[in-house]
Amino acid sequence: MGTSRRQFLGLTAAAVGSAAVGITPAQANASCQATGTLYLGTYTSESGGGTGIGIASYDVATGRLTSTGVLAGVQDPSFLILSPSGRNLYAVNEQSSGGVTAIAVDSPGHLRVLNRQPNGGNAPCHLALVANGKYLLSANYGSGDIAVHPVRTDGSLGARTDLVKHTGSAPHAHQVLQDPTGNYVLAVDLGTDTIYTYTIANGKLSLKSQAKLKTGAGPRHLAFHPNGRYAYVAAELNSTITVCQYDGATGKVTPGAAQATAPAGPTNYPGEVIVSPDGRFVYLTNRGHNSVAIFAVESGGASLRRIGTPSCGGDWPRHVTLDPTGKLLLVSNQRSNNVTTFAVDIQSGGLTPKTSFTAPIPVCVLPG
Repeated sequence: MGTSRRQFLGLTAAAVGSAAVGITPAQANASCQATGTLYLGTYTSESGGGTGIGIASYDVATGRLTSTGVLAGVQDPSFLILSPSGRNLYAVNEQSSGGVTAIAVDSPGHLRVLNRQPNGGNAPCHLALVANGKYLLSANYGSGDIAVHPVRTDGSLGARTDLVKHTGSAPHAHQVLQDPTGNYVLAVDLGTDTIYTYTIANGKLSLKSQAKLKTGAGPRHLAFHPNGRYAYVAAELNSTITVCQYDGATGKVTPGAAQATAPAGPTNYPGEVIVSPDGRFVYLTNRGHNSVAIFAVESGGASLRRIGTPSCGGDWPRHVTLDPTGKLLLVSNQRSNNVTTFAVDIQSGGLTPKTSFTAPIPVCVLPG
């Protein structure tokens, strides 16, 4: 399939500039009592995009975000993750010759590039740290494969130790993550409509099982319920969310009922899916309907009931996350160049709009 991920979403690729690295001075704002740090992913090769990884502070009570700088020179960092210790940040370099970048977090908001490694694939779009942080895995959308890099003691990355290609019609690996037991790695492939279960040992992945969703569904991302027995899969191409049973002993995924993520209307492409810390609610971004779908979790995680689809406050909500308190939800609106914040009613799951923050092509927002 020749169409790239960004072409599919109405974007165009461009040449990437210099790899120079630097941090701009912080912009002080006495009226904002920040309670946390955010890292913002973008496309540096797109017109109007950023120059690297954005850095901001946020206040839970007001929802206000304040820009504090940028780590310039990291190329197309469209997805970011932190190490469990918070001392390292990792970014994909979503380019035709894909790579992954390791970054030291010297203190919150103060970043330093350690190294970059080519990952052997095309258009990496997702990352996971697995095996107690020993390996960084990246999902390559363009080439439909999963790359493995060892993590060194200083947080930098070693040379790739594996590259596992998905088989089937037009593979497009869109997510890779570790299961709640820590024993299995799951990869979600939009092109093959399949969730793959692997084990990892000595830097190599071994396929254990596959779970097939409806043909043409286009599974994009999944999120586990805190009890580990269920996973919720956002399907990009048929605008559904599917409840799957999960067997932590074997790593087997069993797809169940699917339902629409938005009311009938414009063509819609679900993006990110997350679960509240208490497991009572699921949130999902609707690109096209431009909303955040809210689902109540019922029957111990076995079923979902859609209870609302409030506006995302922008255009093309790519990514959604909760801050560590669970009281503030942040949405990255790719096409309107803004991040919106919402107060979360922990009892009802409802969202109350708070603020809008201008950012260049925000496609990932990560609380630090």
